[in-house]
Amino acid sequence: MVNLIAATTTKSGRLVKSRGDSRTCAKGRRVSDKGLALVNLEPNVFHGEWNYTIHPTVPT
Repeated sequence: MVNLIAATTTKSGRLVKSRGDSRTCAKGRRVSDKGLALVNLEPNVFHGEWNYTIHPTVPT
């Protein structure tokens, strides 16, 4: 997966870099529906449920 991401460039020609993270995350942590609703997601046309852009959250 990292190799697929690393070979990506953006429409404007910017190079995308990635690296693997082998650390473990705490199990059982949950995000509330309210918290998830605050994430600024833009679904992609192709399988938007899997592919999306996360935009910065604008402070209110």
